[in-house]
Amino acid sequence: MTPAPLDTTIPTLGPCLFHSPLHPIGGVNTPFKSDSKDRILYHSHLLEDGRDMSVPNFEEAGAREMIYFDPSKTTVGIVTCGGLSPGLNDIIRGIVNQCALQYRINRIYGFRYGYEGMVQRFGHKPVLLRPSSVEQAHNFGGTMLGSSRGQQDIGEMVDTLEDMKVDILFVIGGDGTLRGAAEIVKEIERRGLKKAVVGIPKTIDNDIRHLDKSFGFETAFAAAVQAVKCGYTEATGAVNGVGLVKLMGRDSGFIACYAALAGSNVDFVLIPEVPFEMEGSGGLLEMLRYRLLKRGSAVIVVAEGAGQHLMNTEDATDASGNKRYGDIGLFMKDEINRFFKERKTEVNLKYIDPSYIVRSVPANAADNVYCSRLAQGAVHAAVAGKTGMLVGRWHGSFVHLPLAMVIEGRRKVDPTQELWHSVLQATGQPPVMR
Repeated sequence: MTPAPLDTTIPTLGPCLFHSPLHPIGGVNTPFKSDSKDRILYHSHLLEDGRDMSVPNFEEAGAREMIYFDPSKTTVGIVTCGGLSPGLNDIIRGIVNQCALQYRINRIYGFRYGYEGMVQRFGHKPVLLRPSSVEQAHNFGGTMLGSSRGQQDIGEMVDTLEDMKVDILFVIGGDGTLRGAAEIVKEIERRGLKKAVVGIPKTIDNDIRHLDKSFGFETAFAAAVQAVKCGYTEATGAVNGVGLVKLMGRDSGFIACYAALAGSNVDFVLIPEVPFEMEGSGGLLEMLRYRLLKRGSAVIVVAEGAGQHLMNTEDATDASGNKRYGDIGLFMKDEINRFFKERKTEVNLKYIDPSYIVRSVPANAADNVYCSRLAQGAVHAAVAGKTGMLVGRWHGSFVHLPLAMVIEGRRKVDPTQELWHSVLQATGQPPVMR
């Protein structure tokens, strides 16, 4: 018997005759939705009947009935790279348990201190990992394997994989780390080796493309919310109080946006995607002065990559090749104090930079679950012989994504879409400060 089609019609009380007062807000158009044009598909999967493979689609993550590697003869390596993020130990634990307890793989090695640990001349000896050695790992922040930044010689790393007879390498890291993983895959292919390289995306900035979110993000912004609340408490406890909170976000302002929305009581959110000026009648300083006159206090949340054009920064790079950014938090602190001092106006500014606290806390319950499922999906993919890919969640489903597709750019806050518009509505800040 054919099931009746789903009726998703929403009843309405009648025709809409009045223009919304939300159009426009401060010159930024509200992203209005159309009942007929803006629809979300009920099925996130391609249906067996009438499937259209011309529509872009991903392989769904999960166990395969047939696998490529013989578990009894398989050796696994795990490496964590880049900055710390909540959930790293959860991922390590999940991979070890899945390999050892489900697939009966006994040789699982953890490379110490990132890609540096895969270069033998540095002398970092790999650690043999067992379920017993990772049993309590998820209760701690950071990474039990250690991490590092910086590029290493691809050939030497693949030499190590050959010498140790590693068949599967799990790479846990962000944009730069995944680029390194893609180069490892190329070198493995060049040598004609049969080794799988599977990535697991890590960045609290949530800036990896084609993912709903990266692991650790929920924990990070939850910790950031506490800093924002502290900023509000400090601001409201003094005459002309200003709470200035700098959060992570080199190129993407997701943590700043979510922390401001969750913590509320924020007056200004500054992110890399939306330029602003300090000076001028429409600049931040004048807007802040007006806000203090009106309310007596203000809270500012700034992402670390915002306002870089305001500072004289050198074209230096860090060990990973990323541009060294100026400290926008300290810059703004000095500029705000200078501005009000010149106008002989009292201001009590409290500056909060919780960056390393946010990065190093243990994962919360939501990220615990997310990390466990990412780890399981990564192991399922690897033993099936899949390589040059990562596991992530897209539209609520866990999928396989090609590395080449993910590293072609970074995910950013779109100033024309709903997230940023929600921030503007919550803060009441002008959309342009110039």
